[in-house]
Amino acid sequence: MMNRNVLEKYADLLVNYCLEIKAGEKLYISTTTLAEPLLREIYRLAIRKGAIVEYQMTFREQNRIFIAEANEDQLDYVNPSYEEMMSTYDAYLVIRAPFNVREDQANDPQKTGRRQKALNIVNQIYSERIADRSLKRCLCQFPTQAAAQEAGMSLEEYEHFVYNACHLSADDPASKWLEVRASQQKAVDYLNNCDYIRYKNPKSDITFRVKNRIWINSDGRSNMPSGEVFTGPIEDTVNGYMHFDFPTVYMGHEVQGVTLHVKDGRVVTWTADKGQEFLDDIFKIEGSRYFGEVAIGTNYNIQTTTKNILFDEKIGGSIHMAIGQSYKQTGGKNQSPIHWDMIANMKEGGEIWADGKLIYQNGYFLI
Repeated sequence: MMNRNVLEKYADLLVNYCLEIKAGEKLYISTTTLAEPLLREIYRLAIRKGAIVEYQMTFREQNRIFIAEANEDQLDYVNPSYEEMMSTYDAYLVIRAPFNVREDQANDPQKTGRRQKALNIVNQIYSERIADRSLKRCLCQFPTQAAAQEAGMSLEEYEHFVYNACHLSADDPASKWLEVRASQQKAVDYLNNCDYIRYKNPKSDITFRVKNRIWINSDGRSNMPSGEVFTGPIEDTVNGYMHFDFPTVYMGHEVQGVTLHVKDGRVVTWTADKGQEFLDDIFKIEGSRYFGEVAIGTNYNIQTTTKNILFDEKIGGSIHMAIGQSYKQTGGKNQSPIHWDMIANMKEGGEIWADGKLIYQNGYFLI
């Protein structure tokens, strides 16, 4: 049974620390019907603070049914209320609470692509507004049986994992995240004065430049949990090869053991121990062969993979690189309908070099 006190602390962290909700602001919440216990506490607190709160709760297999049954006009239709929300609301909270993390796996890729294209105008508004934080966005997780099973845990174990990753066992979780912010800012300040970066481990050796790109301190306000520093590489400067040993699930497909070879920014060859056919399809998508993000995970409360990118990309002692769309706030320029983070372990022989100086070794910063 979900602990009410934990949900109250979670709601307080999301409303007051992550989104900094103020009286009169408009908050939109998107989740599934499974997250109703957490939604109730967030709704209660946000209303108490004087916010205007709207929400959407999707049901089991809603998107799968839509893609399977929708005609072209329906695929192309964008709800004006959704576009208005993205354009005018002050805050947007996404609570992940899946019924089945693989329910979209068999969706028609052509219909899915058409739907993504239709939503592109809204996604561009969203990207621009979160870049300057005129839209305060936070993505978080409500523990469900499906997510626990995907992580190889019982529901009780998974609840503990999620809440521990968010520092909810602390008397004052927000103070813990302020400590994370201060610690990561030291790395960000250093990296923002660097140009030539090298990621190296026993199976990888890749370089890229970041001069005049902006490293971001991801301190729990945009993602909860967080714990990473990231930027967008100068697109045509990425060279070398990178092996991503942690499994990921993207669009309902599990992919493992990805190795990418890159020349002048473009992925030229790729292999996967599992999911090769899906990877082949992804690299047919516009902008997918260039990188939109390079990052370093710093949340040492997360030390196991769960096949959930919200957590796995934050693993303390890992790095990740994302093919596809850049984040505008980093200065990145790559455009694509996808953004897929791929993760590598750096705790066993991993090194990061910046302008010829070793700044990170075996999963920890040296600076």
